[in-house]
Amino acid sequence: MKSGVIVYVAGQAPESWSEEMEEMLKRDAVSADSVEFITSRSGHFDIADAWHALTVRGMNYIVCKSAVFDEAGQVLFTGKEMRLCG
Repeated sequence: MKSGVIVYVAGQAPESWSEEMEEMLKRDAVSADSVEFITSRSGHFDIADAWHALTVRGMNYIVCKSAVFDEAGQVLFTGKEMRLCG
């Protein structure tokens, strides 16, 4: 079964936030077959949009994880997550 993760990052993204930083975080911080981000500067507009992107790629088990930007602009996971399907 393929797994997907949606990372919903609350708060204003720092000016330095880029798609390259997002890609690096996808590889290093989240273990799944596919990862989608929702931030104020990049990624999807909402959870349903990210969920659709994952399901059309065949992800069966999808979890949405909550995170925030800290003062230094780093992403901190809150530990809260919800299972969307699978």
